[in-house]
Amino acid sequence: MDSEIVIPESELVERFVRSSGPGGQNVNKVATAVELRFDVARSTVLPEDVRERLLARRDRRVTTDGVLVISAQRFRTQERNREDARARLAAFVAAGAEAPKPRVATKPSRAAKQRRLDDKRQRATVKRQRSPSRWD
Repeated sequence: MDSEIVIPESELVERFVRSSGPGGQNVNKVATAVELRFDVARSTVLPEDVRERLLARRDRRVTTDGVLVISAQRFRTQERNREDARARLAAFVAAGAEAPKPRVATKPSRAAKQRRLDDKRQRATVKRQRSPSRWD
């Protein structure tokens, strides 16, 4: 799949099901949609750091058991849907392969602090002028 990580066929489970949506008479007879399953939690080819990043993502395609389920039914042929599912799997793994940039802690500048306080003061003045006076 990825240039570094190659997922063997033995770790992929494909199931062909009927597609939903329009398609004429063909849609009721031919199972063109593909459901591709890849067990991220028990995969032998994924490095540990990549596995942890993929499982930590809040992706609804990953089950609680750590199995990625990709459903592809964009195309009318089984073969195109298989390719689509595998491309999406490759994109998912590639996203987990790149390490996130470490966050660099910064502080607001003195001018930014001053602008914030000035804005707060101005807002407070506007709100004070809106409310009726207590001495009326």
